[in-house]
Amino acid sequence: MASYSVEERAAPNSLEYRLFFKNDKGQYISPFHDIPIYPVAGKNVFNMVVEVPRWTNAKMEIATKDRLNPIKQDVKKGKLRYVANVFPHKGYIWNYGAIPQTWEHPGHKDENTGYYGDNDPIDVCEIGSKVCSRGEVIKVKVLGTLALIDEGETDWKVIAINIEDPEAAKYNNIDAVRKMKPGYLEATVDWFRRYKVPDGKPENQFAFNEEFKDKDFAINIIKSTHEHWTALVSKKTDGGEINCANTTVSDSSFCISQESAKATVEAVPPFGTANTIPPEVDKWFYYQKN
Repeated sequence: MASYSVEERAAPNSLEYRLFFKNDKGQYISPFHDIPIYPVAGKNVFNMVVEVPRWTNAKMEIATKDRLNPIKQDVKKGKLRYVANVFPHKGYIWNYGAIPQTWEHPGHKDENTGYYGDNDPIDVCEIGSKVCSRGEVIKVKVLGTLALIDEGETDWKVIAINIEDPEAAKYNNIDAVRKMKPGYLEATVDWFRRYKVPDGKPENQFAFNEEFKDKDFAINIIKSTHEHWTALVSKKTDGGEINCANTTVSDSSFCISQESAKATVEAVPPFGTANTIPPEVDKWFYYQKN
């Protein structure tokens, strides 16, 4: 089974910080394009790249517009972005990340929601007991999905569990989450509804009257986003600013050499001492629910 490692560059909690990925041969890769969607072909188990470990606040994400797509922290108005603690939540309430080799096409109007894609790999909320590490690549079993409408874009949130979780065998659909983790799905809706309110934004909306769709529906959505990604890296779709540079997708004209990949990594300063996280990141945010 393929294994992956990460290389940190620049100082953590800085604008320059990047987390680059390597495969089991020590070669630099893109977590967006080079890590396969399926760890084993023919099984409905998916790779997940963990961007944000549970309970943390830094809004880390695969940099889709940067060469090799390292993980970096989102920036808003020149400042590093941290998700607020909207009471009673502390940071992200799951391990949060994305399924590689997927793309929510901004030119494709979703037939289910009526809104266009958000231009990112599809998001995953992993509900297992382990707090994962940033950049960890885990194998997950999909249980269902929530259709968030985020500022007028379709933003699917796949609910999944790490297949190595001690209780993974007990989870085979979204109803299992409802039964064995009571309140978790409701908290998930609440989290996504309100997480932008501290930034002065309105509450987010959802398709399907805030209902979670089942496993089969979710897998079909993931497969659709994989088809959009395939068109993207084979130049059948214009990705705009998306950077498709990769080192292993053999039929892609965006494939680059290891020398070129190494130069990209080394253009970022070496790993350094972490900057201090601002104290306001730990504050609770309270407000009356609508």
